[in-house]
Amino acid sequence: MATDPLGVSSRMKTLVALLFLGSLGLAWCCSRPPGATNIARSGEASQISDYQSEPIGYAKKAIDGGTDTNWYHGFCTHTNADPSPWWKVDLKQKFKVNVVVVTGRTDDAMGRMMGAEVRIGNSPDNNNPVCGKVTQVADATTIFCCNGMEGQYVSVVIPGRSEFLHLCEVEVYGDPIAQENRVCW
Repeated sequence: MATDPLGVSSRMKTLVALLFLGSLGLAWCCSRPPGATNIARSGEASQISDYQSEPIGYAKKAIDGGTDTNWYHGFCTHTNADPSPWWKVDLKQKFKVNVVVVTGRTDDAMGRMMGAEVRIGNSPDNNNPVCGKVTQVADATTIFCCNGMEGQYVSVVIPGRSEFLHLCEVEVYGDPIAQENRVCW
């Protein structure tokens, strides 16, 4: 096997290049699908609590289709500073979820979203598998590639600390899972 002066084999270089290019391909595939329907819009949203200051940040505001990221304009959700606060949408049926887009505030509180998890599954109590975690807040919008995770519920949870949770929009893109036709006699 040929090696270069640093002792790295050409096979190893090829493997690293393929892994790098494969990672780029995965990153490029994760975006809002053009023309796809945001299935969260027809769901039912709920959250742990409603922050009682005007404008009140009800859970349904995160699935209203608005993308204004300034809390003071009245289009975002807001909880109290609850331990492990959560927000969720019941999609009303099971889906294979491919992409979740979470948009938070930009007015002054983006840092509160650090560590928030997007969870997808069939448990209404938010104890579902994690699709991804907010690891940076330089941009109000974070796109999560969920690669067909199955579930009826999509939630955003800040685990392990008391915090305010606020979301300006949550978009969910995926495909319904075919229901079995069952005949009862």
